[in-house]
Amino acid sequence: MMSHSNSTTCSVNGFYNFLTQELDNLDHLFLSQNFMSIRFLQNVLTSLRSFHSHLTVLVQKLHLPVGEKWVDEYMDESSRLWEACHVLKTGVSGIENYYSSAINVTNLLHERPGLNQQLSRRVIRAINGCQREMIALQEDNKILAETRMGNLCLKFEEMNVMSESKFSKYNGFRGVIYAMRNVTTLLLMILLSGLVYCWPETSFCQRGYEEINSVFNSSFMVSTATLHQRVVNSINHLEMQPGILVYELKRTKFAMDELKMEIERAMEYESEIDVYDKVENLKSCFGVLQCGSEGIIRQLDDFFDEIVESRKKVLNMCSHR
Repeated sequence: MMSHSNSTTCSVNGFYNFLTQELDNLDHLFLSQNFMSIRFLQNVLTSLRSFHSHLTVLVQKLHLPVGEKWVDEYMDESSRLWEACHVLKTGVSGIENYYSSAINVTNLLHERPGLNQQLSRRVIRAINGCQREMIALQEDNKILAETRMGNLCLKFEEMNVMSESKFSKYNGFRGVIYAMRNVTTLLLMILLSGLVYCWPETSFCQRGYEEINSVFNSSFMVSTATLHQRVVNSINHLEMQPGILVYELKRTKFAMDELKMEIERAMEYESEIDVYDKVENLKSCFGVLQCGSEGIIRQLDDFFDEIVESRKKVLNMCSHR
C-alpha cells in the first residue's frame, strides 16, 4: 500500500518531512479533482494509513523509555483513528444501501429504450423509493455524526501552549505525536465530511494555523494550513448545504432527478420517450459510486488490521525491553 520507504521516517525530521510531502500531494490532487471526489477521499484515507504506519516505525526507532507516558499518547491516537474509521465505515455502508435500492430503477429500464404510461408509472415509483432512501441516508448519517463525532476530538491544538522542552521530550516523540494529531484531525474532518455528514458553517471554521511556531520543523503546519484553507474556500465558493459531500453521491442524485423529470414530462403530454442516454448516465453514476464505496470499505478493513498489528508491535517492544 505504502508508496514511500519506511527509511524516510526513521528520524523525527524525516517524519515531519514525510508529513509535508504527503500533505502537499493531497493539496495538488484536491486541485485536480471534483470537490470531495471519491478518488480524492481514497487518497486522503491512504495518507492517513501511511502516517499511522510510519509513526509506528518511528516509535520503534527512537528507543523510547518503557513505562512512560508516550505509550499512552500513542495508544490514544491509534484508538481515535480506530473509532473514526468505525464511524466512516458505518456512513459508507449507508451509501452502499442507497445504491442497492437503485437497482430497481435500472432493472425496470434494462434494454427498454421506449417508455409507455404503465412502465413510466412503475419507474417513477421506483425512483421515489430511491429518493426516500437518499433522505433516510442523509438523516441516518446526520444522527451518526451528532452522536459519534463528538468523541473524536476533532479540534486543532494550539502550538504556542507547548514549550520547546515538551516538544523535545522522548527524543522528539512529543512533538511528533502533536504533529500527528493535528494533521490527522484535518484528514479525519475531510473524510467524515465527505462520507458521513458535514455542517459547512461549523465543520471547517476552526482557527488553528494562524501562528506557525518555530519550536520545531513547522513546514508540515504550513502544508496543513494550505489544505485546510483550500477546503474552506471550496465550501464557501460552492455554497455547500449540510449533508454528505462526496461528489459521486451528488452526481448520482442529480442524474436520478433528471431522469424523473424527463419521464414526468412525457407522462404529462402522454408521449413515448427514449431515455436510453439518461439511463446509461444513471447506471454509470451508480457504478462509479458503488466501486468507490466498496474500495473505501476495503481500505478501512485493511486499516483496522494495521492498527491492531501496530499496537501489538508497540506493546511487544515495551515488554521485550
